[in-house]
Amino acid sequence: MKPELPDPEAPREMIELICMPKRRTPPEPAAEQLMLSAVLAALADPVRLTIVQFIAENEERPCKACACPKIPKSTLAHHFKVLRQAGIIRSRETGTELRNSLRRDDLNARFPGLMDAVLAAVLPNSLDQR
Repeated sequence: MKPELPDPEAPREMIELICMPKRRTPPEPAAEQLMLSAVLAALADPVRLTIVQFIAENEERPCKACACPKIPKSTLAHHFKVLRQAGIIRSRETGTELRNSLRRDDLNARFPGLMDAVLAAVLPNSLDQR
């Protein structure tokens, strides 16, 4: 049995809707739903801490631009998901890629000084390793 093709006379929007599924921007918690335990648990992993440091230094970046070349893509996707679910990063769809940015304002409003302290502790150490 052949799959049913869209009617060529149908409006272009309808054909795109049938043929090209849209990717949804992944969900993230609202600022008032951020939990300290989730944020600290996400930041406890050295790879995720490196990702946060990279995003803090480089503003909004796509996942593939992360400074973790030796880590498989699937593992990086998991780390980004954990950071997003904890409310540390925000993902925004741009064309075919997701761009990530640090939710510094939301985190500072909910937990004043937390991200500043984390980044202050991490950024000098990263400069020594380069």
